Amino acid sequence: MQSGPHHGGGGARTSTGALPLIDVRDVSRRFAMGGETIAALDGVSFSVARGEYVAIIGTSGSGKSTLMNILGCLDVPSAGVYALGGQDVRSLDDDALSALRNREIGFIFQSFQLLPRQTALANVELPLVYRGVSVRKRRELAQQALERVGLGHRLSHKPNELSGGQRQRVSIARALVTEPSLLLADEPTGNLDSTTGREILELFRVLHAAGNTILLVTHEPSIAAACPRRIRLSDGRVAEDVVQDLKQAEAARLGATQAGEAQVGGALEGEVRA
Repeated sequence: MQSGPHHGGGGARTSTGALPLIDVRDVSRRFAMGGETIAALDGVSFSVARGEYVAIIGTSGSGKSTLMNILGCLDVPSAGVYALGGQDVRSLDDDALSALRNREIGFIFQSFQLLPRQTALANVELPLVYRGVSVRKRRELAQQALERVGLGHRLSHKPNELSGGQRQRVSIARALVTEPSLLLADEPTGNLDSTTGREILELFRVLHAAGNTILLVTHEPSIAAACPRRIRLSDGRVAEDVVQDLKQAEAARLGATQAGEAQVGGALEGEVRA
């Protein structure tokens, strides 16, 4: 396990010398509330190379939602630099920011954000409609995206005809269909049971192995533990930036689970004897 910030002033570089996909340098975000200024983010710095899979974790009030909005080009910093693919977002007007967001980022939401009266295929087509892609081409691409997440047999189903896990897979397919530089997932397992949540995390692992860059925002340590790198926020600052040994983490989790089960089993056995 390695720790330490992944960033550099004056334009961070990856280990290969290339510009990172995400470059966050001394970013702050302040809000005026009731006559005082609240710092939701305070001097946050890190970078993410293309092809990385990173969890951003923090409790409520840590600043992770504010950071997600900035990373998703839904907001801009009050100070500091956020560059996506080498483009400083603070230099962009609203139209240019929207175009960058549509071109570079695929969003995956906790609540799926699917149109209830549209089929899975139509929901996945939607980002391509905004790009002006022809009907025939966007249906072809949407079908390929749904097949990629294992839903090629559910093209004509509407959200209320799908399970929670299937709805999240449609959301992931919609994020993938434009082939974005970045998949930004906001608590993607939050509305799912534990078994389905593990299936979605396995899908993210497969997508990462295929070369996708993924940022997963969560408050759950067990979810963050499934990612190769973990950035923990606290009080609007980076408290920890760790590259994880996933095999070691998995062994530790299994050991803890088995130890807990053995402890419960022993307690129950003692009760029976008593």
